[in-house]
Amino acid sequence: MSTVKSKKLQVGTDASASNNFTIYQPATPDGTLRIGVGNADSPTEVARFDSGGYKETSSPMFMLSNTSNQNISDAVTTKVVFDDVTYDRTNNVSDSKFTVPTGFGGIYLINANIRVDSGANSNLRISNMQVWLNGGSIQRSYFYFIDNPIRACHHTVSFMYELSDGDELEVYQYADVLSGTPVINSTKLYTQFSGYKIG
Repeated sequence: MSTVKSKKLQVGTDASASNNFTIYQPATPDGTLRIGVGNADSPTEVARFDSGGYKETSSPMFMLSNTSNQNISDAVTTKVVFDDVTYDRTNNVSDSKFTVPTGFGGIYLINANIRVDSGANSNLRISNMQVWLNGGSIQRSYFYFIDNPIRACHHTVSFMYELSDGDELEVYQYADVLSGTPVINSTKLYTQFSGYKIG
């Protein structure tokens, strides 16, 4: 039995084109087998195998949060502004919105958390957080406190949804208070928007 030893194996013959696949290890072998697109001299990794199995490395993954509070108008549905991009694997986050990149439609796990503070005790009457797809709501968390107003609440949604290339996801918030200005609280503990392609 013979053994073939090589760090790179290119599938495809056009060394100048990107329509090839390369199976390879990194320059310093680390126990992973990687799959890349492009020629063997400079492949772009899209997946890998290690002792734990298959790991896709090119699928979209994003996580957004806030570093400062956001004041919103009373009883007006307002877009949540995320000023901190923790993850954006495919560079498809812009203006607090995630856009599904071309070729990556499929099932996504989507999460959103928002904490709303009305600024005073017994002041918050209604709070409604919504995840929007292409300008319309597809998921929401709704609290109705008209009979017994409170100061603050924390919304959380987590759901799977099938998205298509070019689809746009955003988060919106509505809060109805007796007086003053509702505030969306900052920090990742309170306000976060994330998603990941799972299938």
